[in-house]
Amino acid sequence: MASFTWGSLVRITFFLLLIAAVVFGFFTLPVEKILKDFLLWVQQDLGPWGPLVLTIAYIPLTVLAVPASVLTLGGGYLFGLPVGFVADSIGATVGSGAAFLLGRTIGRSFVVSKLKDYPKFRSVAIATQKSGFKIVLLLRLVPLLPFNMLNYLLSVTPVPIGEYMLASWIGMMPITLAFVYIGTTLKDLSDVTHGWSEFSTTRWVFIISGPSFICGSNLLCY
Repeated sequence: MASFTWGSLVRITFFLLLIAAVVFGFFTLPVEKILKDFLLWVQQDLGPWGPLVLTIAYIPLTVLAVPASVLTLGGGYLFGLPVGFVADSIGATVGSGAAFLLGRTIGRSFVVSKLKDYPKFRSVAIATQKSGFKIVLLLRLVPLLPFNMLNYLLSVTPVPIGEYMLASWIGMMPITLAFVYIGTTLKDLSDVTHGWSEFSTTRWVFIISGPSFICGSNLLCY
C-alpha cells in the first residue's frame, strides 16, 4: 500500500511539474516564433526529411498541450496537400497517442482527479465501454472539447489504445484537411503565424462540424 501511495505521489508530482512547465512556457516563451523558426529550418535545411521531422514534432507539442495548428498550416504551406496532409495527419495521431499513453500511465491519478470538473464526461467514459471506437470518432469529428484536453480525458476511459488511435486518425482528417488546405493558400511563411491569429478558429470549427456531425451521427446509428 505504501509503495502504491509513493508511486502515485511521484506520478502526480511529475505531471504537475509538466503542467507548470507548459504554463510557464506559454507566458514567457515566444511559442509562435519558435514554431515559425522551426518551419523555416524544415524548409531550408531538411529537404526530403522535412515531412518526417514535421510529423515527429507533433509529439512534444501534443504531450505539452501546445496548440499545433501552426504545424498543420505549415505542413500545407511547405509540402502541399498530398504530402502535407499525410505528414500532419500522422503527426497529430501519433502525438495524441503519446499524450494518451502519458495520461494512462504516470498522469492517470492527476487526470482522474480532474474528472470532477467535467461531470458530463463521465457519461462519455461509460459509453466507451460498449462503443469506444464510435464515441472517440464522434468526439474527434465534432470537436466539442479542445484537442489536447480530449487526449488526456480519454486516456482514463476503457477504450483500447488501438481503437483510440484509429478513431482519432479518421476523426481528425476533416479538420486537418481544412487547415492544410488553408496552408497551401498562404503566400509567405510568416502568414502561418501572423495570418492565423486573424482567422476565426470558431468559424472553421462550425464549417467542419456540420458535415462531420452528420457523418458521425449516421455512423453511430449504423
